Amino acid sequence: MLQNFGVAITGSGSAVPTNSLSNEVLTQLVETSDEWIATRTGIRSRRLATANDSLQAIATQASLQAIAMAGIAPTDIDLIILATSTPDDLFGSACQIQAALGATQAVAFDMTAACSGFVFGLVTAAQYIRTGVYQNILLIGADILSRWVDWEDRRTCVLFGDGAGAVVMQASNSDRLLGFELKSDGTQNRCLNLAYQPQPQPLVNDIDVAKGNYQPITMNGKEVYRFAVQRVPEVIDKALFRANLKVDQIDWLLLHQANQRILDAVADRLHIPHHKIISNLAHYGNTSAASIPLALDEAVRADKIKDGNIIAASGFGAGLTWGAAIFSWGR
Repeated sequence: MLQNFGVAITGSGSAVPTNSLSNEVLTQLVETSDEWIATRTGIRSRRLATANDSLQAIATQASLQAIAMAGIAPTDIDLIILATSTPDDLFGSACQIQAALGATQAVAFDMTAACSGFVFGLVTAAQYIRTGVYQNILLIGADILSRWVDWEDRRTCVLFGDGAGAVVMQASNSDRLLGFELKSDGTQNRCLNLAYQPQPQPLVNDIDVAKGNYQPITMNGKEVYRFAVQRVPEVIDKALFRANLKVDQIDWLLLHQANQRILDAVADRLHIPHHKIISNLAHYGNTSAASIPLALDEAVRADKIKDGNIIAASGFGAGLTWGAAIFSWGR
């Protein structure tokens, strides 16, 4: 019979490409301005991967930092979960990261839940630990969305950046994952897409196959904003209820870094003071599954988030998917 364990998040790490693209430089590509972008999104610049950069490389760098902070070795890792929508290989990049780390004992797989990926991955990893199957899990959120941006569409190209973040989750006598809630609504899938467009290729006789490619990101910004400011406070409330906590017990609000107006609106609806909002999107833009662990790691290393602090994290995005996890940082 499996023994039940608690979950602790004991290490974090992050990595971003070297190249930075400011709003001012972006005005050379599309008709926009720093003021237009900043007032509508809060974004001032974003990091972009070059043709020589890879998801595997930045994810591995973030992972090594998280493993070091947790005080374990790569060979101690039992499972690697990579939350991404932009793998280097459509068959998956988690095993590439496993090899790069030398995590020879780890099972590794990708999972896709777009900008909700890190929160969905956190909850998934926790189940393996709670049931006693695995002791040490590396959870990575990483995306290189610049590969799939239409750089002539000012509605979307101003938003996205590239990056990676990682955490180590370990079995613990006390359970630091206090509550969670996950949601999906496929009826709104059309609001945010990175869609495959097939083209028929005749083979023999009356048989053809669909050869094609993925198309650039498309988004209905108004619908996504409306969805986020309505659904995210609701899902955080439900996660808090499951954790038996009140809003005023939250030390930090850690949302997917999509848009500063969304972050502020969610905090206002929950009556959370703005000084509790963790935000770094001004420097990185929307990094999809990487945004929450990237912001988390920066706040931990800046000694902003301290051991025992209670964090309300929420991811939301394509699918549409959204979810929240309430956890206490550290051992």
